[in-house]
Amino acid sequence: MKYLEFAESCERISAISKRLEIRSLLSDLIRPLVPEDVPPVLYMLQGLLRPEYEGVELGAGDALVLKALAVATGLGEDSLKDRVRARGDMGEVASEVLSEQRVRYQSEGLAVTEVYAALLDIARTGGEGSQESKVGGIARMLSRTSPVEAKHLVRFLLGKLRLGVKEMTILDALAEVYGGSDPKKARVEIEEAFNVSPDLGEIGTLLAQGGLNALSAVSLRWGRPVRPMLAERERSLAGLFERMGKSLALEYKYDGLRVQAHVDASGNVRLFSRRLEDLSAQFPDVVASLPGAFENLPVIAEGECVPVDVETGELRPFQDISRRRGRKYDLERMTEEVPVRLFLFDLLLRGKDSLLGMPYPDRRKALEAVVRRGDRVELATRAIVSTVPDAEAFFQRALLDGCEGVMAKSLAPESRYKAGARGFLWIKYKREYTTELGDTIDAVIVGAYRGRGKRAQWYGAFLMALFDPDRGGFATLCKVGTGFDEASLARLTERLDRSAVPAKPSTVDTGFTPDLWVDPQIVLELRGAELSLSPVHSAASGLIREGYGLALRFPRFTGKFREDKGPEDATTVREAVEMYQGQVRKVESPAKP
Repeated sequence: MKYLEFAESCERISAISKRLEIRSLLSDLIRPLVPEDVPPVLYMLQGLLRPEYEGVELGAGDALVLKALAVATGLGEDSLKDRVRARGDMGEVASEVLSEQRVRYQSEGLAVTEVYAALLDIARTGGEGSQESKVGGIARMLSRTSPVEAKHLVRFLLGKLRLGVKEMTILDALAEVYGGSDPKKARVEIEEAFNVSPDLGEIGTLLAQGGLNALSAVSLRWGRPVRPMLAERERSLAGLFERMGKSLALEYKYDGLRVQAHVDASGNVRLFSRRLEDLSAQFPDVVASLPGAFENLPVIAEGECVPVDVETGELRPFQDISRRRGRKYDLERMTEEVPVRLFLFDLLLRGKDSLLGMPYPDRRKALEAVVRRGDRVELATRAIVSTVPDAEAFFQRALLDGCEGVMAKSLAPESRYKAGARGFLWIKYKREYTTELGDTIDAVIVGAYRGRGKRAQWYGAFLMALFDPDRGGFATLCKVGTGFDEASLARLTERLDRSAVPAKPSTVDTGFTPDLWVDPQIVLELRGAELSLSPVHSAASGLIREGYGLALRFPRFTGKFREDKGPEDATTVREAVEMYQGQVRKVESPAKP
């Protein structure tokens, strides 16, 4: 495939927001691909070079790309900078400049695989003289592109492709292309394979080479994370038994960072977050402890990484561990200041055997058989309960021990590990719902408002949204400006300025116009008095009452940045509807924005 065809598809996709239309365009793009073209196309549609868990980054900032554009066009950097400032989009500027210099465009064009290989070379270039090498590599590509190719190449380089193409939409398109007479059934099979191997390049290649039958080759592998199994909510302890039967397992719900630990036969360790980011470098103490924590290797195990007070053994709040997230420097000091313990709760791989198909009780038994408990690694506290009073006693014990609630897990034969799925085999329970909303909500920042008074130097309030998987986008729930200290506001201002976009993202559904639009990336934990019907917010619009969405009344930031969650991992619209319906007192009056 020529890169021009890819860029023209990006141009069409960027002009629409409806998921079905995007899926149709993606299907048209994927259908004629030969197997070697599939990984570059599927990765680049997401703005990636490799699966996200590999952490491959281009390392090409605005200044570097601007310099490369100047080299490719022969124009001065200052004049290009002025044009970027006026347009707000370097991709648009690249397109305009090349439109003015048509003679530079070479008609034979670039192949997708050629562009992809060049981008990988740029990402892997490091050391002395690397910046000059990257500028040269980018300039050589730009000198061979048409205006539309240049626009989307520059946007890709800057991490601002703005297509709004999500993984699930690509899976929809793959099912449409390779699903034969029953795309819906194929969609289920493709997603199940993707949940075990969250690498769209591999899944797409298998489909292109051998169709649906080729997906049988997908299996657990060290160093490649599994998409985590997720839990539903329940508003009463009695409801847990109604869902799960006469007996169930309760585990402590630790207020920490979910971690998937991979330890190979040689003792090499990789740690992955709930978002499948590689955390290994940020937790060298856990990495060092894990090889000796298991009787047999290799293993893939899941647990919660929790900050602890080494003097008292007490659990510390989530905010402590967030100080270690994303850190590249002072790791030794932070390891001493914020010691952690990994509480393991599931085993997915033991030796060469996958345990995904085993019922939960068998997986737990296997985990207990292989774990050597120590200061850094421990088993999650668990009990089997058969009555509500026993469940209440365990729940209160969890709260006293510093946890935020309990996780209920089914003991039924069908309680296998369903990678990437959310269901009632696992249910989280924090506290009974009362007239105040009992649970927190994880919401995504989609816009920001300039602060006033003492907050004038920062953004002082934020437009928050929920994820709507049915529509493939984000719908607003509230504006929040309470609960932030100066450090949080300064941190958010810096991050939001980097992710600013000139107009409302196509994935965002709202009637509000903030001072700053941003790509939905940052997830914050919020609390509020209750969920109520709202004529102005778009979350769950029309699902409960025609003409109304949901709003969070009296929202406040808890202080917790959910770095462990991507925007698609935020609270969903459907979850919010269930939380609203679960409130003892439903407030029907419209909420103020």
